[in-house]
Amino acid sequence: MPHIHESRPHYHFKPYNVGRWLIWGLFALVLFVAPKLWTTGFAHTMLSQIGIAIIACLAYNVLLGQGGMLSFGHAVYSGLGSFLAIHTLNLVSAGKLALPVSLVPLVGGLAGLFFSALLGYVTTRKAGTTFAMITLGIGELVWSMSLMIPEFFGGEGGVTGNRVAGQPFLGITFGPQVQMYYLIAVYCFVCTAAMFAFTRTPLGRMLNAVRDNPERVEFIGYSTQHVRYLAFMLSGLFSGIAGGLGALNFEIVTAEVVGAARSGAYLLFVFLGGATFFFGPIIGAVLMVIALVLLSELTKAWLLYLGLIFLFMVMYAPGGVASLIMMNLRVAAFGKLRQIWTAYLALAGTALVALAGGAMIIEMVYHLQQGEALGPTLRFLGATLDTHSANSWFGAAFICATGVGLFEFVRRAFVREWGELQEEIEREIKRREAIA
Repeated sequence: MPHIHESRPHYHFKPYNVGRWLIWGLFALVLFVAPKLWTTGFAHTMLSQIGIAIIACLAYNVLLGQGGMLSFGHAVYSGLGSFLAIHTLNLVSAGKLALPVSLVPLVGGLAGLFFSALLGYVTTRKAGTTFAMITLGIGELVWSMSLMIPEFFGGEGGVTGNRVAGQPFLGITFGPQVQMYYLIAVYCFVCTAAMFAFTRTPLGRMLNAVRDNPERVEFIGYSTQHVRYLAFMLSGLFSGIAGGLGALNFEIVTAEVVGAARSGAYLLFVFLGGATFFFGPIIGAVLMVIALVLLSELTKAWLLYLGLIFLFMVMYAPGGVASLIMMNLRVAAFGKLRQIWTAYLALAGTALVALAGGAMIIEMVYHLQQGEALGPTLRFLGATLDTHSANSWFGAAFICATGVGLFEFVRRAFVREWGELQEEIEREIKRREAIA
C-alpha cells in the first residue's frame, strides 16, 4: 500500500532576542521616568546635558572604540553643528525660515556631516599617530578661526538664541526645561538605537576589522581609507546632532564648543566609560556631566581629582567601567560573585580611607594657594583643618598612607582570589563543553 504524504505548510520563525528588547525597553523607560523622579529644574538641566553627552560620546566612540581612530579634535564637528543650529534658530525666530524648532538639531547634524565629509577626506587618508596629529591640527585651526571670524562665531561673547519660537504645537513651546529634556530624550533614544544598529551592519563589522587588522582588510580587496571615511562622516552626523541639541538647550554657543578642552573631555570620559563596549560611552557621558557640573561645584581641585581617577583607571582598569561590569557579570553568571563580595567591600573601604587622606592634603594645598585670604582653617568632611598646624598635615598624611598600605595589601589578596576564581570558571566551562 503506497504511503501518502500529506503536504502541510511549515512556518519558520526567527526567535526574538528577548534580552535585547528588555534592555532597550528599560532604556526608554529610564529616559521617560527620570524627570518624574528628579523634579527640580537643576535635575532637569543635568538630565538634559546627560542626554546630549550620550549622543556625543557614542558618536566619538564610532571612531575610537569601533574604528580604533584616536581623534583630538572631534569637538569641531559637534561645535560647528552647534553654531549652524543656533544661526538656524535665529532665522526661525525672525520668521525668515519656516522650520519647527524640534528639527533644528537635524540642521546641526547636517552641518556635522558636511564638515566631516569635507575635512574627513583628508584626515582619514592616514591612520594611527598621523591621524591623531591631523585631528589635533584641524581642531586648533577651527578654534583659532572662531576668534578671527566674529561675524559667524560671535567673538568672545558667542551667539545667542531663543528656542521659544513659532506657534506652540499641542502646548509645547520648549520654554520649560522638562519639555526640552523630552525632546533631547527622543533624539537620544533614536540616535543610540541608530548607532547600535550601525555596529551590526556589514560596514560596522568591516570597521572593526580595519581597527584590528587593516592589512588583511586591504588584502581581501577593501579600502581601509574608504571605510574610515564613511565611519568618520557617520560620527560627524551624530556629533552635529548633539551640538544642535546643545545649542537649543543652552540658547548660547561660544568658541569653547570647538576647543581642545571639549575634545579632550570626549576622549577622557569615553575611555573611562569603556571604549570597547557599546554601553561604555553611555557610562562615560554620565560621569562627564557629574564631573563637569557637580564635582566642579564641590571643589576647586576637581581637575586634579579627575586626572588622578584617569591615572587609577589606566593602571588598574584600562578597559573602563564597562569592562569591570562585564567581568563581574561573567563571575555572577557562574554563581561565584558571593565569594568575593567581602573582598570588594575591603577594597572600597581602604580606597575611601586613602582618598579621604589624599583629599585632605590636596584641599589644604589649594587653600594655601588660593584661599589664604579666608584664613588658615577650612572645613572638610565635617572636620576642621588648619593649614598652619603640623597636626593637620601629619594626620592627613597618616590617613592617606594607612589607606594606601591597606589598599595594596587587600588588592594583592584580591588578585590571588580573583585568579583562583577565574581558574574555577575555566574548569567549569571545559566541563560543560565535555558534557555537550
